[in-house]
Amino acid sequence: MTDTLLIACPHCHRKNRLPAARLSAQPQCGACKQSLFIGSPLSLNSTQFSKHSSADLPLVIDFWAAWCGPCQQFAPVFEQAAARIEPRARLIKIDTEAVPELAARFAIRSIPTLLILYQGKEIARLNGAVPPQEFERWLLSNLPVA
Repeated sequence: MTDTLLIACPHCHRKNRLPAARLSAQPQCGACKQSLFIGSPLSLNSTQFSKHSSADLPLVIDFWAAWCGPCQQFAPVFEQAAARIEPRARLIKIDTEAVPELAARFAIRSIPTLLILYQGKEIARLNGAVPPQEFERWLLSNLPVA
C-alpha cells in the first residue's frame, strides 16, 4: 500500500484521501463526517461497488442470495470477520439476485463465492461456505500486506 490512500466512505460512498498511517485512527469522511470504518460488511449496488472497487483498500466480496442456505449459514462468519479485518480491507456483500450484472462480471457460477479484489484485480477466490477458522486463514494468507 502507498503512503496516501483513497478510501470510499461506507455511508455516502465519496472517496477520501487518507494517510496510510491514519487507517486505525478512526478516520471520518470529509463529506458526511461519519466513520470511514464501521466494522460490518456493506451491501452495495453497481454504482456504489464501482466507487469502492476503484479505491485503494482491498475488497473482500461475498456473492450470495437470500434463498441460499449455505449463504445464510456463512453470513455470521463474514460479519464477524469484518470487525476484525477493517481497516486492512473492506468487506462487502453482493446479492446476486439484486445485482446480477456484478455476478456476471465476475463469472459467479455458485454461491456463496468469496473474492478478494485489489487495485481492480481479482487476487483470490474461494467457493462455498467455510468454517470461521478456514475463512480467516484464507483471508489473511491472501490479503496484500498492509
